[in-house]
Parts: sequence; structure tokens; C-alpha cells
Amino acid sequence: MHINFLRKKNLLTLFSFFLINTISSQIVWENQHNEIYQYLSRMAQKGVINYYDVIKPISRDYIQQKLDELYSIKDQLSPIEKKELLFYRQEYNTHFFTNKYDSSVTHFFRADDSKRWRSFYAKSHNFYITADPVIEGTMNENNIKSYLHRAIGLSVWGKIGSHIGFQFAAKDVTENRDGSGIDSIAFKTPETGFVILNDSANHRNLNYSQFKASIAYSWKNGSISIGQNSLLWGYGENGLIVLSDKAPIYSYLRFDYHPLPWLRFNYTHAWLNSNIIDSSQTYGYGNNVYGGKRIIYVPKYMASHTITITPKKGLDFSIGESIIYTDRLNIGYLIPFMFFKVFDDNTSNNRILAGSNGQFFFQASARNLIKKMHLYGTLFIDEIRISKIFNRDSSRNQIGFTIGASITDAFVPYLTLIGEYTRVNPFVYNNLNPAQTFTNYGFNMGDWMGNNFDRLILAARYTPFPRVKCYARFQYSRKGATGSVAQQYLQQPQPAFLFGLQNTQTEWYGNISYEWKNNIYIIASASNLLLSNKVNLLNTHYTNFSLGFNYTLE
Repeated sequence: MHINFLRKKNLLTLFSFFLINTISSQIVWENQHNEIYQYLSRMAQKGVINYYDVIKPISRDYIQQKLDELYSIKDQLSPIEKKELLFYRQEYNTHFFTNKYDSSVTHFFRADDSKRWRSFYAKSHNFYITADPVIEGTMNENNIKSYLHRAIGLSVWGKIGSHIGFQFAAKDVTENRDGSGIDSIAFKTPETGFVILNDSANHRNLNYSQFKASIAYSWKNGSISIGQNSLLWGYGENGLIVLSDKAPIYSYLRFDYHPLPWLRFNYTHAWLNSNIIDSSQTYGYGNNVYGGKRIIYVPKYMASHTITITPKKGLDFSIGESIIYTDRLNIGYLIPFMFFKVFDDNTSNNRILAGSNGQFFFQASARNLIKKMHLYGTLFIDEIRISKIFNRDSSRNQIGFTIGASITDAFVPYLTLIGEYTRVNPFVYNNLNPAQTFTNYGFNMGDWMGNNFDRLILAARYTPFPRVKCYARFQYSRKGATGSVAQQYLQQPQPAFLFGLQNTQTEWYGNISYEWKNNIYIIASASNLLLSNKVNLLNTHYTNFSLGFNYTLE
């Protein structure tokens, strides 16, 4: 077989390296907000390593492989980069796990074999487990209402034999904020949404839980896992238009396969919450306690798959498809290589009232093709008429896109400058069937701003000292009306972009964090937001300052 993408010598080298590094691996997914993602992304942007992160989270074993690559060329790194590399290797170095132990070992409150301090870890022949607490505390002061965020929980992960990895992380969160605070965090920021556990009339004490878990089996060039988490897709500085972690986490089945050095495949099937009560399935208990009815929600699912091609180091092209379907589990969407759109057309007899909600998306990413730069673009297609794409009277261009660029070591070492623009047209993510919108628990699974908006971001990241991260961002956005289902499906021409303009926002945001020990953070942030309401012509000014402490692996 002749491969045009890579020279045969490079193909053999890359393939051999991949096999050597994946013969013994166990999949444990790493928290997508951990600073290690930015560190490895920047190293790839400099052309030092080849790094795949279009779909996140990625596994701790893959992170270890990338750190091993960097360690083999550590003399080429700057003093700060080298110190951070040694620090991260303490967290992700699991080579010691391949050793065979004749007897079991259990330790509390001491360093493990890689000199990483842990609350608890134990190991024996072909088994390893570690546990650490989850502790969070943040004080937020603003000109509207101050509140305290606090959380406590437990994070556990481990490995069984040469192929199985497992993990879970749970935390209980309490915040003393009122209803306006709940609304702002739930739907108007990129922070992950939640389901309130202890609801009350005034919401003085907001309480909710977050839980992640998975068990995975891996082999030389692939893995399959089941669990509960979010799947992130593509790149974006303050929002992702395809799949983000805005919506609460969901249960999933995930399959990853890497058959060739230049080819990757991902499939995910997710179980979502429609937030729509199925009145035909709801039944009475025969009493009046709490209303006396068993509430059944309309079943909701998502299937997605992605192919990523890497023709040369640093250059990735991804194409993906997803479908939101309801009512019952359909085995057709459990086939990873199924063409979801065609399958849906056939099973629904091509009738819109019987069909599902499908999407296509594309990603292009180029790292270090222009020295130390990362260029990227994402396209999300909810609905489009190719033959009438430029016909204003009959087009249905319900699409969104993001284009961005960053350059690192700009002017001074370890300074990264970023520019990004996102636009999502009206009606994207919506659907005729309210149970098939692109949401989970009512929260958008794509960009947190929803549809009919655009956003410009200018940002900078800087690391003046090892593990000290400084971040500054300017963001300007415009948000239009949501519109109606009748407008979405019947109005011709379609309402113009930003029709029914609701507001504009101008925000300045700054953040500084210090990772004192592995996964122990001290964080401070400040923001200044001007919200200009175009409906009632009122301007509102928000300022916020927060100081927090996090000790978490989740």
C-alpha cells in the first residue's frame, strides 16, 4: 500500500514509536482543565512534539508519552520549561507501575515511587490505586452580591493489569448565592451547568453534586471505555461551538482507534436528559404524596464519530458527525462506522416529523507550520442547503464557525498571544422537536452563548516563573434573539444574523494561578463587564474579584 502523506521512513519510525509506547497502557482520562493541556499544546505549537488534542479529555498514559518525548530532548528546553517538565513528570510518571511486586504495599500521606506526595496509594502484583481529597474554596466579591463557593469530595484512579484503567471523582458543592447568581452561572457563563439537589424558594444555599467515573480497556492502538464525563471537540479560547463542557456531564460509551500514525477515529454514544416529561409514560402511585406520580422523561441520546487525518507533523484535519435522537435506544447508532444521516433518512422514511437532529463539523489545525504559531478553524453545520447557500431568499445557512491564531514566545519567552473570532448563526442547536435540541438538562452542549451571536477575543498567556500562570483577556460579544420555531422552519428569507439584537458585552478579565504542589492551586481573578441591553436601553456594569484554593484531581 502506498501512503502519500508521509515518507515510508518517517511512517516506520512513527509507527514503531507508537507501538513501543502503547504495548502496556491503561486508560485514565485526565481532567480537561488541568494546566498540562496548555503546556503540551504550547510545546506542539513550537514544533517540539506532535500532539493530538482535538478531542478531550486525553489519557494520562498519552500525557506520559508526550512528557517522555520532551524529557529525551530536555536540553533543548528553556529553564522554565525544563522545571515544569520535571514537575509534571512527578504527576504522570507511571513507569514504576510496570514493575512486578511480590507483595502488596499500602501507604498513607507519603510520596509514591515517582516522588509525588499522595494522600493514599496501594499497589500489588498488576494492581495500583491512588486516592486524594477534593477541596475547593473560593470567595467572590462583586458589586451585585458576594458569595462563597466551597466543595469537598474524593478522587480515585487506578490500574488493573496491563489493559484496564478505572477512575471516579465526586464532589458536593455549596454556594450561598441568590436566584440571580444561579441564573448567571447556569446560563450566562461558560462554567459547567448543574442540577440543583436542595432547591428552596429563595435559593439562599445552592447545593449540587458533580460526579465523574469511567472504566476502560486499552490495547496497542485503541481503547474502549464506559463512564460519565463530558466530551470536548475542537479549539476555542472561551467556548467551543461543537462539544463543550457547558452542559452537565453525561453517561457515555467511547471508542478510540489509532490504526495508522496519520489516522485516528473516535466514536461516542451518550445518554442525555431531555428535560421533557413523557406524559404517556408517566403514571400514578395511587397516593397524593409529592403529587403522587412517577415522572418519566423522554429518553434522549447522542451518537458522534470523528476521523482525524494528520498528513504531516503539526497539521490535523478532522471531520465529524453527530446525531441527537429520542424515544428509544436505536442499535443503528451503536455502530461506530454508521453514516448517521443516511440511516436516519431511511428509518424515518425521510419525514421530518419522524426524524432525528443531525450535525456535521470540521476542524483544521496547523501548529508550527508558521514558526511558533497555531492556526485553527472550526465549522459546525446544523442545517444547510448547498445548492442555495448564496441565495438570500431561500438559503438555510444554520452554521457556526470559529477562526483563531496564536503565537508563542512572542517578544519574550513563554508569552502567548491569541486572537479569535466566533460566529453562530440564528437557530443553530435548535430543533422542531424540543426533546431533540442540542442540549443536556436544558444546557447547550455547544457554545455557552447559544446561537445568533458573535464574539471577538484577544488574549495573552504568560509564565514568568515555573507553575505561575498569568492570563488576560479582552472579549466583545453581540447576542441576538432566539427566535421561534416558525421563523426557523417557515420564514423565507431567514431572519438576518443578529436579528432582534438583545445585548452587547465588553469584558476585561485577568487570572493568576500558582500550582504550589501537584494539583494544589492558589488562584486569583478579576473581571470588569459592561452589559449594554439593546431592548430596554440600559447599561449595567459588573465587577468581580475572586480568591480561591483548589486541591483536586477530578
